[in-house]
Amino acid sequence: MEKKNIFAHIQEMETQMEQVHSDLGEMKLLIKELLEENNRLSLENEQLRKILKGAIPEEGSPLPQPAHATAEQEHEIEDVVGEGYDNLARLYHEGFHICNVYYGHLRTEGDCLFCLSFLNK
Repeated sequence: MEKKNIFAHIQEMETQMEQVHSDLGEMKLLIKELLEENNRLSLENEQLRKILKGAIPEEGSPLPQPAHATAEQEHEIEDVVGEGYDNLARLYHEGFHICNVYYGHLRTEGDCLFCLSFLNK
């Protein structure tokens, strides 16, 4: 093999390696997006199942009747608001953004000031 052929062959291999590196970077981004979507959908599915279990009355139980809000019902509403805050705090501690800027995305670089300010409200 001539020296020029060897140099050309090395340049060709270097170009191929750059292309493989670029493809690998794109695949990593795609996998990250897919994992985020999978986690988001799993959490949403879990929440929907909880809602569905609460919405369907068990056999033999009477259907809820509409009535005016009582003090007990108002207390339950306050519990739901507290539960929502707890769910957001749990999501944040599981590594997801809860701020309006990156909501639902994985936190890859530590704490997010937007999320923390939202939790402190």
